[in-house]
Amino acid sequence: MAKYTTTTPEWAVSGSSAVMSGIEGIKDTTVGNINPDFTSGKFKPKRRMILSEDEFVEGVSNGDRMILSRAITLIESNNPKHFAKAQRVLQRLLPRTGKALRIGITGVPGAGKSTMIEAFGNMLCDNGHKIAVLTIDPTSSVTRGSILGDKTRMGTLSRRPEAFIRPSPAGGTLGGVARKSRETMLMCEAAGYDVIIIETVGVGQSETTVRSMVDFFMLVVLTGAGDDLQGIKKGVMELADAIVVNKADGDNLMRAKVARGEYERMLEFIRPATEGWPTHAYLASALTKTGLPELWEVIQLFKNKTTESGVFQKRRDGQLLDWMHAMIDEHLHNLFFGDAVITGRMPEIKEAVLTGVISPTQAVAELVKMFDVKRAVERQVVDIFNAH
Repeated sequence: MAKYTTTTPEWAVSGSSAVMSGIEGIKDTTVGNINPDFTSGKFKPKRRMILSEDEFVEGVSNGDRMILSRAITLIESNNPKHFAKAQRVLQRLLPRTGKALRIGITGVPGAGKSTMIEAFGNMLCDNGHKIAVLTIDPTSSVTRGSILGDKTRMGTLSRRPEAFIRPSPAGGTLGGVARKSRETMLMCEAAGYDVIIIETVGVGQSETTVRSMVDFFMLVVLTGAGDDLQGIKKGVMELADAIVVNKADGDNLMRAKVARGEYERMLEFIRPATEGWPTHAYLASALTKTGLPELWEVIQLFKNKTTESGVFQKRRDGQLLDWMHAMIDEHLHNLFFGDAVITGRMPEIKEAVLTGVISPTQAVAELVKMFDVKRAVERQVVDIFNAH
């Protein structure tokens, strides 16, 4: 057996570590163990880099998690050549959507949202449900990157075949809601998941975006962090169908009960988020699993009651129109800033604004005047055709 030797370079400081030699005859190709069939060329893995539209539809319909992940990646892509294909796939899958219960969960950082979702999700899986968790991860305003580590905090749930967890970058969108979250949610419904949970970055004024996507909106709070009455904005509480005081266990149980009472008194002066449904505060503990079955009963009662009154379907209809309006805004935004004439004149207009030659309002008026929608649309069609 070959042995290692150690030498000390001439440039090394006295007492520093020596350099260990390698072993002759060993080629450094990669890290870790290598299957000999790979290096000899006997085994060639099958790789389908590009799936067809039919393969996407069939795979998602059959609940194939791998294809579902790739379909979501297609949906989230900003590449123009992916847009048309993604929309065709989504259009064909629409008849399979709309049957899942959509739950939004928000709360202050550290409230234990991810831990509670894992305990809640495991309970639902044990009861025969298929659950999809869409977590929105903060995007750095400096590097434009995201850690996407929410899945690591749901280790038990992520290993269950009945659960699908998908972290997505906020992408700078206000409130931390990814631009394609609605399409992603529909993809999961088409794959057969009957409970969809969307976890947001944290409490913010734009949590109305999440409210416009889900049926039941839950605000998770905790005690001892100064947010019992002041840290949570009244505007966010007005959106919640339930307020859950988390970590109600051990020495914190009594404080949690006091906090629940305070929230209950506050809710008496706040208009309910859903017509015909009074919002209440509840206790829960992801650690001891207490309060979670009762919380699920509350959600089921909410669905039954709002379905009977017609509020459930009315809300969903309104969400579809909100989605359409949001897509109109996004489409016009992309057309405007993708127009060659606008991009060509933009540096000149910016310089004029910065030097005080024209006001920002006048600059916008000038840009809008030179914008031609027909020209922009025709150019977009050409770009998509060339991309193919």
